[in-house]
Amino acid sequence: MAQRIKLIVAYDGAPFAGWQSQLHGKTVQDQLENAARRITGERIRVHGAGRTDTGVHALGQCAHLDLPKPKFTPDQLRAALNAVLPPTIRVLRCQRVASTFHARFSATGKVYRYRIWHGPVLPPLEFGRAWHVPNSLDSDALRNALSRFRGRHDFAGFAANRGQPPGDTVRTISAVRLTRRGPCLTMEFAGDGFLYKMVRMMVGATVLCGQGKLSTAELAQRFHGGLPGGPRLVAPAAGLFLIRVRY
Repeated sequence: MAQRIKLIVAYDGAPFAGWQSQLHGKTVQDQLENAARRITGERIRVHGAGRTDTGVHALGQCAHLDLPKPKFTPDQLRAALNAVLPPTIRVLRCQRVASTFHARFSATGKVYRYRIWHGPVLPPLEFGRAWHVPNSLDSDALRNALSRFRGRHDFAGFAANRGQPPGDTVRTISAVRLTRRGPCLTMEFAGDGFLYKMVRMMVGATVLCGQGKLSTAELAQRFHGGLPGGPRLVAPAAGLFLIRVRY
């Protein structure tokens, strides 16, 4: 009997064209499926909790796969996968789950973190890990802008188009947090779901508010019919991390 295995995966998104499998094979999903085929000799589909875009990182992406033969314990599977995966992808945990579990459809929410380096010089080891914003940012304006996202809203004004209009664009953001350690600003968003580029567009709008280029009134307009409401800015992918998926 096949065994369903839940994986918790971390990866550096810089070398990959996102999570979702593509013909060129340079995605995180492709790498995991190739690794599974190498250790089992069979084609095994890996299902993720959701897509991350090119350059986006993960500390706790969730996925599942079905092992056709119970030849590995979860710890053995983790070790075998990590032995053949590139060092930029690591399976942190494996566990057996019920056949009814689905990494995507069983999820109840996600937590994302975005990092901004607010200093005159971006340290080399922060390159690809944070958005460098050297000019001034008003902390009160940042917090005021971030507070507008909390709650249940229509986030159509904070979503990009994947080639076709999104369906339901109403989402609930249950928690938003801004912290600072030296020049590093961290924004965290917890919600029941996120639209395409939604976090990066929320961060971009927040930074524009902090720079005095966007008013909170203009930001609020975007919750009403997806109106443009002032300038739009998509924060770079490199500062975004998927922290965890909730079930």
